Amino acid sequence: MLEKTIEAALGKKVKTLGGKYEKFTAPSRRSVPDRIITLAEGRIIFVECKAPGKVATDAQARDHDLRRALGCDVRVISTMEQIDAFPN
Repeated sequence: MLEKTIEAALGKKVKTLGGKYEKFTAPSRRSVPDRIITLAEGRIIFVECKAPGKVATDAQARDHDLRRALGCDVRVISTMEQIDAFPN
């Protein structure tokens, strides 16, 4: 299964939840999460999508850790089971 398959499935799941699923880019920074998901009640989740069996790069993991230290919800999603359980 490809990363784009995971991204598409997650986008469909977010749509069923009534949320917003957006590509995240930062022109001056590399290794930011792939997506910003906004859900009801102001819930914001940063998501790095990966193909099954793949993990975040070291640079991505550092960015995730920084955002988590600031109180952000950051996740790496790489399986359909994780998508099924999302956003828990």
